[in-house]
Amino acid sequence: MTINNDVWIFVEQEEGKIADVSFELLAKGQELARQLNSQVCGVLCGVNIEALAETVIHHGADHVMLADHPELEDYRTLPYARVISDLARERRPYAFLIGASPIGRDLAPRIASSLQVGLTADCTDLQIGDYESKKEKKIYPNLLYQIRPAFGGNIIATIVNPHTRPQMATVREGVMRRRDPDTLRRGVVEKIEPKFNDRDLVLQVLSRETRESTVNLKGAPIIVSGGAGIGSKENFELVQDLAHILGGEVGASRAAVDAGWVSREHQVGQTGTTVRPRLYIAAGISGAIQHRAGMSESSKIIAINTDPNAPIFQIAHYKIIGDVAEVIPMMIKAFREKAK
Repeated sequence: MTINNDVWIFVEQEEGKIADVSFELLAKGQELARQLNSQVCGVLCGVNIEALAETVIHHGADHVMLADHPELEDYRTLPYARVISDLARERRPYAFLIGASPIGRDLAPRIASSLQVGLTADCTDLQIGDYESKKEKKIYPNLLYQIRPAFGGNIIATIVNPHTRPQMATVREGVMRRRDPDTLRRGVVEKIEPKFNDRDLVLQVLSRETRESTVNLKGAPIIVSGGAGIGSKENFELVQDLAHILGGEVGASRAAVDAGWVSREHQVGQTGTTVRPRLYIAAGISGAIQHRAGMSESSKIIAINTDPNAPIFQIAHYKIIGDVAEVIPMMIKAFREKAK
């Protein structure tokens, strides 16, 4: 069967709202498709979602495959996997990207297993490049480089899949730059007629409850994060006070979260949220690679640490060597006086 060069994006939506990570992947998909001289195809599933197809096109899709069916109203693994696996098996895209959201992390392995292809999880970058197999003495051109931290974040691994298609990857939220919509873009909307069997529908949704997060790290222009160097839960209140004065959000390293000083939804880093605010203040954070992976693209980074050799200083724009218990109160006082 012929394999095309199209880049597919699973467009995740709930209750008519498209996930941010899908917009990020549509932008990245455009970049990859240009290199492959192909097109970006969005796969959109749900019920009464035809109006969303134009939004998907405005954000980068050339072709939207729209599966609008009552059985797809709420996300369920088996119906979604059936529709998408059947499509991918029939059309054989070159690459298939899915956001590493809770839904994406559930759906992607099912599709990969059904198609019997590889899957790289939690990628932080994607590129197109050649791969030379010394064993086969062969060069595979234009493969998808699936780049992600490995071994606890101590190395960055580049993974390729030369033999099966599609090349599948899930991509972390926030690591790709979302682009502004282009309302002049035009594309093709193709309606797909899903086909299910009884086994696909064994699970029924009886009720659904959602809880909106009270923390918006991805959208915050200013983030003040605390790490193990804060020393105690009481001292962590200084981080919260500084964030409040600046009108920003409170972030944290994994060490601060594990210590119980703040809830996990505040965690920044490889196992937390990837952020790129205008200002990031890292207080008492040593700067392990796992944390830096989640905030290194911040426009301005201020680091406060007693250790002049702390890794965080390697990426900081402004470095303050000192005790956070002394430095942060001075910053709070200065900002309060300026606000008067």
